[in-house]
Amino acid sequence: MVAAKDDTEKKVKGSDPVEGQADDAKAKRLEAKKAAADAARAKAKKAKDDAAALSIKIAAPGETKVSPSKTPRLEVLYRSQVVPAVMKEFQFKNSMQVPRLSKVVINCAVKEAIANPKLLDTTLEELMALTGQKPVLTRAKKAIASFKVRKGNAVGVMVTLRRARMYEFLDRLMNVALPRVRDFKGLSSKAFDGRGNYSLGIREQIIFPEINYDRVDKIKGLTVTIATTAKSNEHARAVLAALGMPFRK
Repeated sequence: MVAAKDDTEKKVKGSDPVEGQADDAKAKRLEAKKAAADAARAKAKKAKDDAAALSIKIAAPGETKVSPSKTPRLEVLYRSQVVPAVMKEFQFKNSMQVPRLSKVVINCAVKEAIANPKLLDTTLEELMALTGQKPVLTRAKKAIASFKVRKGNAVGVMVTLRRARMYEFLDRLMNVALPRVRDFKGLSSKAFDGRGNYSLGIREQIIFPEINYDRVDKIKGLTVTIATTAKSNEHARAVLAALGMPFRK
């Protein structure tokens, strides 16, 4: 009699419509969570693939851009064409004798920053947009009373580029920025320091396409110094010319 009563209670309990609905709702929630997780994984994979396809750098007008995750186009050019050409020109027996680019230093002096230090903030932002690297402030090493400069005053901004960022910046400088200079006739081939380092001055930072002209508060000049491992100006000039530096003929 007791066993029959227990069976009846189990049947009644199992046939409870409220409890059945709760189980169905729980199953639906689990399915929804699983579907959401699958959708999130698919979306993340698609975003990763899209980022890999679209993460590109400016190389030259009309050319395929270079992904920052890959070897820069200018570095590939140096290894594949510049090194053999310079070895043949100077009769080098070893590829390690060919001068290499060691670093690029971009410096921007802002003399008005003595009276208005806020000008350095916009200069920092502009150099960061140009190079993809955070610049540092340059400070006066000694006081100059005639210029109202005290020792330690921030008077400019500087950034040093090496390896991939160095090659990418030079690629944009030679192929995009310099051709936008008005009445550009080429760079001087005599601006070497005798140790294989080359410096050039840029009067307006707006020649770079990364600079938003509407946000420019003041036209500023830049000094770009390209440091190489060359021991003579002739070797450094040959390497830079082979890379595409537009020297004046």
